[in-house]
Amino acid sequence: MGAGIIGTSLAIELNKSGLRVLVIDKGQPGRESSWAAGGMLADSLLETRPQLRELATASAKMYPEFVHELEDESRMKIDLRGNGTLVLTKSGPGLHLGPAEIEELAASYPLPQPLEQLEPALCVPNRGPGTHALFLQERSVDPRELIAATIAAGRHRGIDFSSGNQVVALELADGRACGVRTTKTRFAAGIVVNCAGAWSGEIAPFVIPTRPVKGQMLCVEMPQRELVRHVVRTPDVYLIPRSDGRMLIGASQEEAGFDKQAVPEVIQKLRAAAVALVPKLAAARILEAWAGLRPGTPDSLPILGPTAASGYFVATGHFRDGILLAPVTARVMGKMIMGKVPEFDLTAFAVDRF
Repeated sequence: MGAGIIGTSLAIELNKSGLRVLVIDKGQPGRESSWAAGGMLADSLLETRPQLRELATASAKMYPEFVHELEDESRMKIDLRGNGTLVLTKSGPGLHLGPAEIEELAASYPLPQPLEQLEPALCVPNRGPGTHALFLQERSVDPRELIAATIAAGRHRGIDFSSGNQVVALELADGRACGVRTTKTRFAAGIVVNCAGAWSGEIAPFVIPTRPVKGQMLCVEMPQRELVRHVVRTPDVYLIPRSDGRMLIGASQEEAGFDKQAVPEVIQKLRAAAVALVPKLAAARILEAWAGLRPGTPDSLPILGPTAASGYFVATGHFRDGILLAPVTARVMGKMIMGKVPEFDLTAFAVDRF
């Protein structure tokens, strides 16, 4: 249930194990959170919660092979960039590290060159005490190309998709999952996996505590190719360059229910923050602005594993890390569903922690 990057990559993993897989989506496959994401594969200690670091690092390492396999099976190109990330930061709200830890991290990830040489178009005035610039060996990926290739690879493997068909309830027999009921029909299955993202909690009868967290962003056409080469993150805005000359600028974080409307004032605020960072972006043409709904949980950690109903599993609540964690989520959930023991301790992500 759910044809985002988590559901589709897990579908491929289960297909490899010999299972027949149907992916059901309430709308068009891949057009919710995965389509709206920025695509930073950010697994740094600076922003990753301690419980997630092992999974995040493993998943980031899996990405080149993950993308290569999807490109091979889908015959589609995925823009995976490895130029690294510049982080301009200081201790404050939203970070999981204190001033001393940030100082230590800055010393561990120094800039390979002065900032003005790495990114000549960048304007960073008033770098006072407590402000640090770090260079991280992170990748970024185009999520729209990624999810399109994943769906195409799934179809190539014979995975079935049911679009525009919202699941409303899990069906049970003697306490075991035996299928699902949708707005249109019923499907029988011995195993059911809830990968419905922000909508995971809408499926009866179990309460999965996910909620939508709105994020707005925009895409511009850079006035010159490679104006910015690295991903750039600051407390106010992040910039994600694409190989075709586009740049993503993001992103807000709002508790607004299931509202997906892009608000002009928010988009203009993001654009202004980007222009302050890279003044030449004042000439950049806005190509698109949108909002997506990240699947949040009460403790901001994913929910991964079996439920009280035999045969019913959950893989949801990845919040801002769904694109990053897709390869490792597919691997660990695939093993659990097939009755094997994953190589990672997933206790922190268990359904019953709520």
